Amino acid sequence: MKFVRDIPADGATRIIRGYDASSITTNDGVITSSTLIAAGALEPWPPRTLSELTAEHIDLLLAHDPELLLIGTGAKFALPPQPALAAARARRIGIEVMDTAAACRTYNVLVGEGRRVVAGLIL
Repeated sequence: MKFVRDIPADGATRIIRGYDASSITTNDGVITSSTLIAAGALEPWPPRTLSELTAEHIDLLLAHDPELLLIGTGAKFALPPQPALAAARARRIGIEVMDTAAACRTYNVLVGEGRRVVAGLIL
């Protein structure tokens, strides 16, 4: 799936320009492994599968001070291990779980609205 969107003028805001089952394309380049993406951050994210997701992985997302977390579960939607989500719930941070394609689209919409969103995307 290819997305079309202008790169923000500030140059620091990360956007997702495309997604397929094996890669995510951002304005910074092509990513081929699970990633953390926020307006001001793009970095590897350790879980390779949803079953590997832990509270420590969620803490990596929370370190970016989001108002909302997106979790992309891979090619298909699945519920993450509930203990992993406890840290976000404890801080009263909204968390949405969806397949990675939907998370990529949702991330762009929320960033476009100026929201402080962080996405953890599993490929």
